[in-house]
Amino acid sequence: MSLQYALLNDTSWQSQTDWQTPDTPFMSFAFWQALADTGAIGEQAGWLPIFVLVHRVADSQSDSSIDHADNTENHSENHSAINEAAINEAAHPVAVLPVFLKGHHRGEFVFDHSWAEAYARYGVDYYPRLVTSVPYTPITGQRLWLAKGETLTTDIIKTAIAGVDDIAQQVGASSWHGLFITPELAKIATASMSTDIDIAHLLAAQDNGLESTAIDMPILERQGCQFLWQNKDLLNDSQPFADFDAFLMTLKAKKRKTIRAERRKVAEQGISCQRKCGAAITEDDWKAFYHCYVMTYAIRGQQPYLTIEFFKALAATMPEHLMLAQALDSSGEIIASSLFLYDKPNSTNATLYGRYWGALGEYDSLHFELCYYQGLEFAIEQGLTYFDPGTQGEHKLVRGFIPTTTHSIHRIYDPRFVPAIANFCAQDREHMAQYRQQAFEALPFNADNMPAFDTNQ
Repeated sequence: MSLQYALLNDTSWQSQTDWQTPDTPFMSFAFWQALADTGAIGEQAGWLPIFVLVHRVADSQSDSSIDHADNTENHSENHSAINEAAINEAAHPVAVLPVFLKGHHRGEFVFDHSWAEAYARYGVDYYPRLVTSVPYTPITGQRLWLAKGETLTTDIIKTAIAGVDDIAQQVGASSWHGLFITPELAKIATASMSTDIDIAHLLAAQDNGLESTAIDMPILERQGCQFLWQNKDLLNDSQPFADFDAFLMTLKAKKRKTIRAERRKVAEQGISCQRKCGAAITEDDWKAFYHCYVMTYAIRGQQPYLTIEFFKALAATMPEHLMLAQALDSSGEIIASSLFLYDKPNSTNATLYGRYWGALGEYDSLHFELCYYQGLEFAIEQGLTYFDPGTQGEHKLVRGFIPTTTHSIHRIYDPRFVPAIANFCAQDREHMAQYRQQAFEALPFNADNMPAFDTNQ
């Protein structure tokens, strides 16, 4: 049996086999369907999806049963030959990698603007570019859907990337970017592709009118830093925290005092907070939430990426993953909202994800209360293992969120730019390693509850 790929511009592959439950709610079919149905992804949004379907075929079938896309640049057409290949009875779906054709960087959170500027200075097009990510969502997780019974292997990754290279060649993409991927995927991808390339040879070949093949290009890795809270009481044999006060007792006295003072300030403004989950979130709650959410963008003169219909779609199709924290003024009016998604509490490494926030005005310490402390209380109550509050923000660090490595991988198809970008990535990794070390040393835990620094974390 061998692995082959097909390129699809629809989700017909979802019905071809049974798929594993994804590691986060953001890779659930329901989440992606909500994005598509509400226009958050698609041609108009500048997130044009293409799906690389990896499937296993008998060796006798491998030469004749699989067709690749020959008209990828026009995804509005029905690629019937591709779809027929994908559902060939001799082909067994193994994995699917989503790829977006993009002409911008919006909603990604791993920034390569300087690369685009370098291309522009040399008069070379950086667009279109290819991106594999969960749109608008800087959450680490799997980026392939795997069929039940399959595990992520080097062969699957290499086959999927061959599909990416095929797309890049057809549309003239400058690069491919896999964002917020798991450490496992980063390790397999970088190890499975060339890392030591003869740039001089490639440039000479190009000067002589010979095209270099994509397989000659390396997979480059970048690393970033986010902050992740762990529900682990080292003072009590690494058991989950019994309550919020138990968590506070692991912090230095000054930090405990600061957090308690922030929570008092919220109450002293006549503000109370409440949490609702799933079906308990009403139509009026969603309207109030969206009003707050829009305000977050309005103060920056921007339009939100997501519509109220998107959030209502989540409420209809995956309510078991939703928690809404609300702040109410003294008259009972909702003045701020924060929406979280979370894994099933009994799942492995169950995590709470802080995602969408907004307030109708400026209130002292309310952001900390609604986005962090309400989330911490909920994670402790539900027995969740982690709390991922979202990207950026050293203010998370001093509230007990531990610096954690994020990974992205990048494939540059023009050999003239590979050395400089590879050097940038190497220096960036070194800088981020130093930053994580410094951030770790600034953690607010007392000596008895200070976690060990993990250089690989």
